[in-house]
Amino acid sequence: MATEKNALVTILGLSDDPSRYAYKAAQRLQESGYQNLRGVHPSGESVAHVQVVKSLADIQEPIDTLTLYVNPLKLDTMFESILKAKPKRIIFNPGTEHPALMKSAKQKGIQVLEACTLVLLSIKQF
Repeated sequence: MATEKNALVTILGLSDDPSRYAYKAAQRLQESGYQNLRGVHPSGESVAHVQVVKSLADIQEPIDTLTLYVNPLKLDTMFESILKAKPKRIIFNPGTEHPALMKSAKQKGIQVLEACTLVLLSIKQF
């Protein structure tokens, strides 16, 4: 399931550090034509021309794709809010795998991908 260019893509764990993969993903998404982006980070400060909110609960519109850049240990505290946000799909980037969240998301009909957002963009499979 490819994401439409105008669909909301949310980057959980967006960083203002250009060396971080979450930052690189935001840039590549913009370069690839995805302009309806939101970042989620406790600071709530915009990064790389992407509006950032403090939590998933602050996003009012439907999330098409939620791409994760968060340590799996931190995902434990976000588990319920991720499921409550009801994204159409969740991308578990390398190092973010969380078996319990993956299982629960699948049970709720959410598409789960263990993949790299940057690779998906580069092969036009995002």
